[in-house]
Formats: sequence, structure tokens, C-alpha cells
Amino acid sequence: MVLAPPLLQVSGLTKRFGGLTAVEGASFSIEVGRIVGLIGPNGAGKTTLFNCLTGVTTPTSGMVFFRGRDISVLSSYQIARLGITRTFQNIRLFSGLTALENVMVGRYTRSALPSLSTAVEAVLKVRKFVLGEAVLSHDAMNLLEFVGLAPCADLSAGQLAYGDQRRLEIARALAAAPTLMLLDEPAAGMNPAETQALMGLIGRIRDQGVTLLLIEHNMKMVMGISDTVIVLDHGVKIAEGPALEVQKDPRVIEAYLGV
Repeated sequence: MVLAPPLLQVSGLTKRFGGLTAVEGASFSIEVGRIVGLIGPNGAGKTTLFNCLTGVTTPTSGMVFFRGRDISVLSSYQIARLGITRTFQNIRLFSGLTALENVMVGRYTRSALPSLSTAVEAVLKVRKFVLGEAVLSHDAMNLLEFVGLAPCADLSAGQLAYGDQRRLEIARALAAAPTLMLLDEPAAGMNPAETQALMGLIGRIRDQGVTLLLIEHNMKMVMGISDTVIVLDHGVKIAEGPALEVQKDPRVIEAYLGV
């Protein structure tokens, strides 16, 4: 029996900023259909690792393969088009646009519309442009329904409650039809009820065929939904495995508790 290759494979990934090494020699793989938690103390290099995987910054050394293709030198836009999307630790919505418009922006990454439409077509409302916009709007509305924000479609993103803004970011990331989604602290600032609802949403996203990698400080959440947990400390991977095993690892306990 031939095993399927991993969806994402990271080999010896290192990122240095001058004399500071934020990530050092990180290696791991993510299989299709998994939920992987990435944890570690503050300053462990988690977000820097995310940035390297998504083209926000270029690794100093090492390789990142997505579906067998080296993506370590590609731009964020190119990586998104290949099927990797993300959310951010600090919410980055277009606060003046409606919730629906924010999701439509995410859809443009995969839409043929930008290459077919010109500014003149948009101004003149050429039929092709109008039909394209209608399809985008319909797809975006479906995603708002999926994350539970359909009633907020016409509200500006800045009017939404904090937890709703987090879900809107997820909907926008889903709009690009990802194969792999990276979530950077999706439960940050959420109350227990919102966190529980988020766990259910992440499970439904996986059920739609999306593989997930998430940074999260809420240990109850990350241990409750992750198939595998990876632990970073000072930029170095110190543990990887099933959640129950990782929780008992002496190196993980020392990194978090200093004992």
C-alpha cells in the first residue's frame, strides 16, 4: 500500500532577524484532513513560522513543500492561490466594508473576475462584470451562513462584536477555497461560549475537506480539537504528537511552567 504524501512538509525551517533566531531548524509534516495545534510560550516563534509558511516573510534557510511543491520563495498571493489561507493574531478586516464585502474580497483570490474585468467594465456595469459580482456575492453569503453571520451581512465589519469579527476573518479565509487553513489565535478574546462555538466551527471546516493548522493559547481548546500538537520553545520544536502525550512531556511542562 502506497501512503499518500503529506499535504505540507517543513524541513529545517530557520528564520533569523539579524542576530535573533526566531525559528531554528523546524521540521514537521501535516497530513490531509488533520487538525494540528501549534503551541508554545510567548515569543516561541509561532507567528514567525506562520509568516514563513504563508509568504509574509521568506525563510533564512530550509524548505516548505505544499503538495510536493517548494513554496518557500513564493509570495503570499501565489501561496494563497495554491490553496493556503490564514487569519491573523490581530484582526485585519476592512472595517469600512460590510461583512459580505469582506468575504467577497477573499473570493477574488480564486475568482476569474480580476483577469476578465477592467475598471471600465466595472464603471459601465458590463453584463459579464455584473454576473461575476452576483456569483461572488452568492458564494460569500453562503459562507456567512456557514459561520453564523448571515444576519450581519450588511453591517460594516467595524460594527461587529469581537467574536463575530473573528468568525468573519475565518469566512474570508474560506472564501479563497483553501486546502490548508492557518488560524493564528482564533479564540483570542473570546468568552467560553464563543470558544465552544468556535471549536464546533473548526470541526465543520475540517468536515468540508480543509486541513487546519492553528496557533492557540487556550489549552482546553487546542487539546480538545487537535489530532496532533506541535510545541515550539525559543524557535525550536521540542515536542510533537497526540495531545495527551504532549501534555505529559517533561520538556513541554518545563517550557510552560519553568519547572
